[in-house]
Amino acid sequence: MRKFFLLTTFFTLTPFVLFASLLLLTFTFSSHNPTYSFGAPSYTSVAFAALPTMQSIEIGEITTTDSRVELVRQFFAKYQSPLEPYAQHIVAAADQYGLDFRLLPAIAMQESNLCNKAPEGSNNCWGWGIYGGKITKFESYAYAIDIVTKSLAKEYKNKGLETPEEIVQKYTPSDNGKWSFAVNHFMEQLR
Repeated sequence: MRKFFLLTTFFTLTPFVLFASLLLLTFTFSSHNPTYSFGAPSYTSVAFAALPTMQSIEIGEITTTDSRVELVRQFFAKYQSPLEPYAQHIVAAADQYGLDFRLLPAIAMQESNLCNKAPEGSNNCWGWGIYGGKITKFESYAYAIDIVTKSLAKEYKNKGLETPEEIVQKYTPSDNGKWSFAVNHFMEQLR
């Protein structure tokens, strides 16, 4: 008898509990989202914050720069070199002739302390054509960068002399290893 009573109570109360739960759920959901209806949901007033809007918004300008230029510029600035405004020119010339962009600044540092100890009025920071009493002069730093880079490519790189240890054999033949050591050291500073 007890089982019959429990079974009857269960089948009688269960539909009421389900109906009450469904009614409560519908009331709760519709009070938070009034445009929802059973069947196909309406998205007309739904805003998703993670989705982009259809408005055209311009925040600012994005520019890209070659980090090598900034490395060279900072290297020049650190040593108060007059070559600082030519950092872009040095990287572009190195790219044009297929040289390591660090080579020209490193040679300039070794030869003239980045033009701080170059022969006055020569614009020759690389010791290019300076030996004995002879001093090669350039009309500007930009012109010197072009000539020295082009010559390093033509007379050194194209003949298999690319590393400071190889370049020194022709650039400063009487050197005992200090030149290539110093150039390598300054190239490492530009990493």
